[in-house]
Amino acid sequence: MPFHRYVALGDSFTEGVGDHDPALPNGVRGWADRVAEVLAGDDFTYANLAIRGKQLLPILAEQIDPAIEMKPDLVSIYAGANDVLRPRIDIDRLVTAYDVALGRLVDAGAHLLLFTAYDPGGSPVFGALRGRFAIYNELVRQVADTYGATLVDFWRLRDYRDDRMWDVDRMHMSSLGHQRMAIAVLDALGVEHTLTMAELPPVSPLTTKERRAANLEWAKAHAAPWVKRRLTGVSSGDNLSPRWPTLTPVQR
Repeated sequence: MPFHRYVALGDSFTEGVGDHDPALPNGVRGWADRVAEVLAGDDFTYANLAIRGKQLLPILAEQIDPAIEMKPDLVSIYAGANDVLRPRIDIDRLVTAYDVALGRLVDAGAHLLLFTAYDPGGSPVFGALRGRFAIYNELVRQVADTYGATLVDFWRLRDYRDDRMWDVDRMHMSSLGHQRMAIAVLDALGVEHTLTMAELPPVSPLTTKERRAANLEWAKAHAAPWVKRRLTGVSSGDNLSPRWPTLTPVQR
């Protein structure tokens, strides 16, 4: 399935947060860039409109029309996880809006690449929301079936139970995590590639005291600011622009 115009939509997951690269726009790389590098050929261009912190409805309102204008033949979109984390949510209403927007992309000639959300069951912080995420994921699977989309079932990728697949904030994938996601995407699309996983760095088990200290430091440095942003209506993506706002050839 050859692709020539790939547009990536969504939030921090697709923007590339956690895969640090100060030489690139917004200081990140991400799985979508890695996938685009594999897909790149003489007649291939790539755009990435994803912005960290975005909820589903703003993503649809701000990114769908610009994507359609680019006449893409491949669109990836991950949206909704930031909504599921909110105190109140109408998942059915959100996925209905998602369904309508995806239909527009398909009508415009795009093949869809969709994702379920990660299973937070092992997380002491987000584990209580596991039921919400399961409902959201099942609705996403249903929408994917409706449009014949390629689905990457993040929920079932058990590699991500390893802490080394996550950045220090424990909310975004690390560079290793983004590499693993790029491999999952290319495999789901049936694209031949040579991407591999680097050997995971060794880790030393923490004592109970060390684990407690690490959790406290994480809460101060990452969890508390995250909660504050939610309470004040501030987004980590405020004042940021899309990394690759127009279709551009990929340098490999």
